[in-house]
Amino acid sequence: MAPTPSDEPAASPFGDLDIEAIFEPLPLEDAFGAVLSEAGAMLEDVRSPLEAEVWGSDMIAALAGGDLSPAEAMDTLREALVPTAEEAATPGALALLRVLSAIGSTELRAAARGAADGLAARGVADPEWAAAIGSPDVGECWCYGDEAGLGEAVTMSFGYGTKRHAVSVLIDNGVHGGIKDAWVGAAAHVLTRTRALARRYPKIIFEMIDPVDARTRVERAIAAGECPEQPEEIEDVSAYRALLHARVVLLPPPSAASATPDVAT
Repeated sequence: MAPTPSDEPAASPFGDLDIEAIFEPLPLEDAFGAVLSEAGAMLEDVRSPLEAEVWGSDMIAALAGGDLSPAEAMDTLREALVPTAEEAATPGALALLRVLSAIGSTELRAAARGAADGLAARGVADPEWAAAIGSPDVGECWCYGDEAGLGEAVTMSFGYGTKRHAVSVLIDNGVHGGIKDAWVGAAAHVLTRTRALARRYPKIIFEMIDPVDARTRVERAIAAGECPEQPEEIEDVSAYRALLHARVVLLPPPSAASATPDVAT
């Protein structure tokens, strides 16, 4: 069972570009020049905040693909890549900083946001998607899984205006509840197809869940760790990790549910 795909999966805007192949032979710090170059190319091809975020999440995964843990890679990006981009002071560097201000660790986002605002104040041109990136509206959430409870797919939907997208994770409850696969793509028709799938196969359990519940389930899976097995699962989980973590924190926390007063009827 895998997250239900949409008609328009979100993929790298650079087609067959193998980012890992570019960066793998280089020490992390030495790859930053290549990152800035790719950020400049990104400006020519990316037209939406989601495309920029997918590019950035994939880029972070490629840079973190060596001996560093994801957390250690985030620290290195904050300590080295952010100052490098700030010093470059080009539109591509500013675009890169805007992407990093939307995804990544809390510390990385804060550092990138400060550097980006500084470049913009100096007159460096912002990308057209800069004002919206990192702040989509939260939409409907749902999940489905097998009746034995061994696996479930949790989907969270978001929107930049009328353009909706979905972020799904496949949770393997048979392996400590960790994340087995992840997917990001256009949200059109995903809910309809998921409901139809549940009607066709009675052993599939489907339910709409509120964003608080979705956050709880996904954060629990993140804490349990990652357990992809197939090559495509390993690639998906890595490529979408930063974007997934950034989206989860947009959902209301469990305390928000308890703080909501009951409405008298």
